[in-house]
Amino acid sequence: MASRLTSGWTAGPVPDQIPVMLVDVHAHFFHDRSGRSHWRELNASRLRAGERIGIHWHLASSLGSWGHTSPTYFPSPPDLTYANAHLRGLAAEHPGRIRGLVTVNPNFTAHAVAELEQGSREGMIGLKLAASRRADDSLLDPLCAAAGRLGFPVLHHIWQHRRREWPGQEASDAVELCRLAARHPGIHFILAHLGGGGDWLPTLRVLRSQRNVLIDLSGSGVDGGMLEAALAAVGPERLLWGADATLCTGLAKLRVLERLLSPADFELVSAGNAERIFPRGSFR
Repeated sequence: MASRLTSGWTAGPVPDQIPVMLVDVHAHFFHDRSGRSHWRELNASRLRAGERIGIHWHLASSLGSWGHTSPTYFPSPPDLTYANAHLRGLAAEHPGRIRGLVTVNPNFTAHAVAELEQGSREGMIGLKLAASRRADDSLLDPLCAAAGRLGFPVLHHIWQHRRREWPGQEASDAVELCRLAARHPGIHFILAHLGGGGDWLPTLRVLRSQRNVLIDLSGSGVDGGMLEAALAAVGPERLLWGADATLCTGLAKLRVLERLLSPADFELVSAGNAERIFPRGSFR
C-alpha cells in the first residue's frame, strides 16, 4: 500500500486539482499500535496525495489495531478505544483536513455506545460498522439508535452481492444493509465501496427503493459503466465520492464524473451530499 499511495503521486506533473469542495467519505489512517513500522509514512502519503487531488476533508476511520493485537473485523474494546482516540488526535494535528468516524464492535454493546458518545463529545461525526456482525443483526439496532440521537450517519462495510462466507468477518451485502436501514428510516446509511469487489449490479437493484441508503463510490474497481449504472439507479443525490485505499482510482472516477454530471450534480457528489447527511457544519 505504501508504494502505491506514495510513488503514484511523487513523479510527473501535479494533476489539475478538482475545482470544487471535495470530501473523501471513506479514508483510513494508521497508528503506532497497528503493527506497521511505517504508519506515519502511510498517513503522510494519504494527506500528500489528497493535497495534489484537491481533497478538502478526509472522513476517516481506524479499524482497531488492524489485526495486530485483535482481529481486524472483530477488534477488542481496548483496541477500538485506542484507535478512536488516536484518530481524534490526528484530526487535532491537522485541523480543517480530517474528521473521524467512530469504529465499534457491536458484540460489545455498552462499550460501543460509550465510544459513540465520547466520540461525539470530541468532534467525531459518524459511526463506522465493519464486519463484526451481519448488517441485519439485531445487535446493531441499539448502536443505530445511539447514532440517530447523535445525528450520525452510519457507514457500513459491504461485500457487493455476497454469495459465500468470507473468512475472518461477518460480511454483509446490500440486501442485509437495506433490512437494517428499513428498521431505522430516520438515519442515513452509507453502503461502502461500490467498487471494492464483487458484483455491484445486484447492489444497485436492491438500493433503488431504500432511499435512506447512499452509495460510497470508493474501492479500486473502475469497471466500465459502473458510475453510469449507479447514477441511473439512485441519481446523483445518493452518491458520495470516496477513495478507500487507492486514491489513484478515486481520482479516475472523479474525472469521469466531471464529464457525466452537470456542475451542480458534480458538487453534490463531491461534497454536497456529505454536507447534507452529516451533522451541520462538519465540513466548514
